[in-house]
Amino acid sequence: MLKVAAALDAVNIAVGRAVRWAALLMVLLQFGIVLLRYVFGVSYIFLTESVLYLHGLFFMLGAGYTLLVDRHVRVDIFYARLTERGRAAIDVLGAVAFLFPAVIALGWFAWPSVFRSWMMLEGSISVGGIPASFLLKSTIPAFCALLAVQGLACLLRDLVRLRGGHVPTPVEAGRT
Repeated sequence: MLKVAAALDAVNIAVGRAVRWAALLMVLLQFGIVLLRYVFGVSYIFLTESVLYLHGLFFMLGAGYTLLVDRHVRVDIFYARLTERGRAAIDVLGAVAFLFPAVIALGWFAWPSVFRSWMMLEGSISVGGIPASFLLKSTIPAFCALLAVQGLACLLRDLVRLRGGHVPTPVEAGRT
């Protein structure tokens, strides 16, 4: 199970390494937009939309990596005080009862909109905007898939922990 979990982790490690550059690019692009607008008096809609696209890519595609490195939002009033097996039990319950149903529902309900967007090659509603809204909408099923893949990897590790085994996290193993 741990080999499968490591292989699944590799997907989000690769995506996370690629997507982190979106944050830097987003900041540099926003700086350029401000410079163009307030120093040169020039504004381009496609540049402003590019920041929105990068922001969407960063968060939607980076969610699986965030789960991988255990930096997701968690209310850990009791969680931090539990044993490793107790935390694993909570994580298994959370994945099965909340994570997987949520990503399945989101993917299911988003798919018709994404599909229609691809069929018409939907573009920007703004003149001069990026003519590729269908690509941005595609991050929704990608988000679902990446989060499900990482959720499965975490679930497999947690099942090993429930059996009493110690499993180093990808961060502890130095794979991230």
